[in-house]
Amino acid sequence: MSEFDYDLFVIGGGSGGVRAARVAAGEAGARVALAEESRYGGTCVIRGCVPKKLMVFASEFHGIAEEAQGYGWSMQEGTFSWQQFSSQLREELDRLEGVYKKLLDGSNVERFDMRAKLRDAHTVELADGTTKTAKHILLANGGHPVRPDMVNSDLGMVSDDIFLLENLPKSILIIGGGYIACEMACILHGLGVEVSQYIRGAQILNGFDDEARGLIADAMETRGIDIHTGTNIVEMRCAEDADYTDADEAHMGAPVEDAGALVGDSGMRSTGKPSETSKKGPIWVKSTNGREKIFDAVLFATGRKPNTDGMGLEEVGVKLGRGGKVEVDEYSQTSVPSIYAIGDVTDRVNLTPVAIREGMAFVETVFKGNKTPVDHALIPSAVFTQPEYGSVGMTEAQAAEQEEIEVYCTSFRPMHSAFAGKPDRVLMKLIVSKETRRVLGCHIVAPHAGEMIQLAGIAVKMGATKEDFDRTCAVHPTMAEEMVTMRQPVRTA
Repeated sequence: MSEFDYDLFVIGGGSGGVRAARVAAGEAGARVALAEESRYGGTCVIRGCVPKKLMVFASEFHGIAEEAQGYGWSMQEGTFSWQQFSSQLREELDRLEGVYKKLLDGSNVERFDMRAKLRDAHTVELADGTTKTAKHILLANGGHPVRPDMVNSDLGMVSDDIFLLENLPKSILIIGGGYIACEMACILHGLGVEVSQYIRGAQILNGFDDEARGLIADAMETRGIDIHTGTNIVEMRCAEDADYTDADEAHMGAPVEDAGALVGDSGMRSTGKPSETSKKGPIWVKSTNGREKIFDAVLFATGRKPNTDGMGLEEVGVKLGRGGKVEVDEYSQTSVPSIYAIGDVTDRVNLTPVAIREGMAFVETVFKGNKTPVDHALIPSAVFTQPEYGSVGMTEAQAAEQEEIEVYCTSFRPMHSAFAGKPDRVLMKLIVSKETRRVLGCHIVAPHAGEMIQLAGIAVKMGATKEDFDRTCAVHPTMAEEMVTMRQPVRTA
């Protein structure tokens, strides 16, 4: 009989942790347990990718009547019911959480619906005071959004809170220019909210391709999102407490008596505490450029942090890096040999499919005797702005720093938009090595760019050359055919 209660104890019931637990138990025959303190499915299913994408779908119906008129249809713009949508959303998330639980139960993984932390290299302490031992421990407990360190920051929401809103605000200020901030700006604008966005830098989507993010910023502003670059928030307080005099800049959304119902008492944040966000009415904000304005809500999309506080990690010898991330090697092993970590808690590549692959590689290495390093190269990704942005590989700037390149790029009004008289433009871009002819990066800004980049990512991952793209026959008439018809580079670097 083993000296341990389990072969593997997983902390965290998100996509990565659940996949690792299921495969270790079901395919490797390991005795596995898993602890989850909040809801199964983690950030992606409960407070991230899935509800966000459903909100994207909902927001895209905005303006559909006007667009249809360009094609000869006589349609009137309808009204959006947040209550109806959010009720259906909660039902769907409940269904998906149930699926995750059934998958674990069906794989004979023992579940503990409570918080767990480390006692030593082989021991986990549960919230009820009991302890469990395991030969291996896998940290898959994710991360959480953070608020800035400033007075009254608790008045603002974070991304988790968006999915708990009982009512939509009439106006919102979004702080941040990353993908979460930009996605939420597009979503909320599409649902009828007046959106302003403050960005410290010179442009949105820092770290992405410059040409692509410039086009997206233009599209967002054309749609009516009020973007202020080089701007940050310096002071905020409840509007009724503010000494406000500039009536020309003031904007009142929901009446004070209604604004308190934005977030429900039943909502649970990633901290596990009831959300109190926006219960104090409209919020007065002063920015670095001296602008003062009142918003019904403020959303901080200014970063995320690994869930490592209070986990007992450093006490047992697990090395933590910048921001509290768990340091791991190429096999996801921590500084303590029996303890591994995958997903957002390691702050490597914070994407759900990556966490799943890390979990699979962990099982191959530890339970199947097949040492499998995690492959983080050439990961396709999508930003669900409007229009969407899909990318794989290097940006133009990154590639130019590495070697001599050719850039193939085109931007145009697609047939769908042009016929209806809409100004929307799309972008197709390939970055090619002069020496090897390999496609180093592919960037697409267009409706359904996420769907396109998934397929383009296969070719780029396989090492396709520009000539491989050229030899591929175009599918006509489509936007994506431009990816195989660009013959001359627009520039070299």
